[in-house]
Amino acid sequence: MFTGIIEELGEVRAVDHAQDAATLTVSGPQVTSDASHGDSIAVDGVCLTVTAHGSGWFSADVMAETLHRSTLGSLVPGSRVNLERAMPSSGRFGGHIVQGHIDGVVEVESITPAEKWTVVRLRAPHRLSRYLAEKGSVALNGVSLTISAISTEPAQDWFEISLIPTTLAATNLGGLAVDDQLNVEVDVIAKYLERLGSVEVAR
Repeated sequence: MFTGIIEELGEVRAVDHAQDAATLTVSGPQVTSDASHGDSIAVDGVCLTVTAHGSGWFSADVMAETLHRSTLGSLVPGSRVNLERAMPSSGRFGGHIVQGHIDGVVEVESITPAEKWTVVRLRAPHRLSRYLAEKGSVALNGVSLTISAISTEPAQDWFEISLIPTTLAATNLGGLAVDDQLNVEVDVIAKYLERLGSVEVAR
């Protein structure tokens, strides 16, 4: 489990593609400082398992399902990625409950800089819109964020986030451009509430 507080910006060293999978090798001195085989590290919000590691780097296998559902399939050597180690049992929730299980991708519709923050509007898949709520939590590329505005029109599936300078500097959200795609994980509590409601109706 993660909290959406990015520890460092890593860099993709290599992407080795196989028929239905890929192996990512990523530089990340901080997240690998205590890494062991089998540890979990979130790469742009995707929970991956360390299969090899060395001084300042680690490798992880990515299956076809993950490559298709997330943006990891578009990574190339030199790509900058957000990194976070799994939260220890003695850790503190700085963000919100993030599982590292990506629900899909969203696209940047507009970017509006302001004096103290930057507002980013994103287009969401219709199937995910019901899990988004104004002032609710969402993880984008693994970053825990608060939804600052959301469409009230049924035909428009957009939401907005407001990024402070610290977030722009410490994560790869600082390099966003219109039409960029981001990994999205909606609040797991919303999904469980929906599931519980459907079970009760079925009874």
